[in-house]
Amino acid sequence: MRQKIYYIKLMKDKNMTPKDLVKNILAGQKTERKAVLNPVSSTTVVQMEIMDAFFPEAHFDAKKMFELSRANYEVLGYDAIMPIFSVVIEAFANGCEVDWGNPEMMPQIKGKLWKDYKDIEIKKNFLDNYAVKAVLDCISMLKSKYPEVAIIGKVFGPWTLSYDFFGVEDFLIKSIINPNEVKDILEKLSEITVRFAQAQIDAGADFMTVADHATKDLCSPLAYRDFLIPIHSMLVKEIEVPIMLHICGDTLDRIDYICQTGVSFFHFESKVEASKAVETCGGRTKLIGNINNPLTLLFKRPKDVRAQVFNAIKSGIDIIGPECAVPLTTPLENLIEIAIATKDFKNIH
Repeated sequence: MRQKIYYIKLMKDKNMTPKDLVKNILAGQKTERKAVLNPVSSTTVVQMEIMDAFFPEAHFDAKKMFELSRANYEVLGYDAIMPIFSVVIEAFANGCEVDWGNPEMMPQIKGKLWKDYKDIEIKKNFLDNYAVKAVLDCISMLKSKYPEVAIIGKVFGPWTLSYDFFGVEDFLIKSIINPNEVKDILEKLSEITVRFAQAQIDAGADFMTVADHATKDLCSPLAYRDFLIPIHSMLVKEIEVPIMLHICGDTLDRIDYICQTGVSFFHFESKVEASKAVETCGGRTKLIGNINNPLTLLFKRPKDVRAQVFNAIKSGIDIIGPECAVPLTTPLENLIEIAIATKDFKNIH
């Protein structure tokens, strides 16, 4: 516990709360340092042990979710808490079968639910599902316990939900042979995204991650332009808090399109060179992330993490953090180093 308290003190600024720091960065105001956060999962097995809250219960038990998620602030020293570790909540609440995994394995969706647009049946009461209610109760508890910390909700966009409900291959084939049906599917499934987001906002979320896996390997830049600029622009209008859009993989070829949607933040991977992302973005959207997961955070040492953090800051990244959901075996000291290095940067340069 002594270690946890040490890092809280290390990251705390005298004149600004963590939540205000993130808000001021969004507003383009000058701040003493960059913010540190991960709008997707930062949890690891070691954090489960420290907080005595383990998968799979932490995916659907509000108290376990609360305990594990607050490690974002208490253990890692980050400026935000994002409590939704899995990628299956919306799909599960609408009828998909799920394997909830174990402490060393994330949940996975088992099988497809629908074949065509006409099969779509969004459950009217999906917000009453116990896994959904755990998320909402957890956010309420976090808001009460940590009013000065940025609380981030998380939903999945309709492109990703289409993978879940129709299967990745079948949905991508539809995007080629029947684009009009795909547009209808995306519009329909956006209801799930918006309703779950609003419920999290009502529970106390200050920001909202929209994870939509329109990565280069699965979605061409023109497909993003034609299918997702309209959808993501609509989500910006419908969701009442600033959106942190997350897309995995190499996204340099669609950053310009992403900026056209009006999302407040874009969370991106190190497959995109930080300086090129900043140049392409041109200040239209704030950039988050860029610290490499599978090599640097998972296998290298804190000094290597520090070097990447400094490079991201020098390149102009607005908020520093892991590039995606971290591997569950990521060393704790590497995740903590992101916060330490970000804090130290202003004193060294």
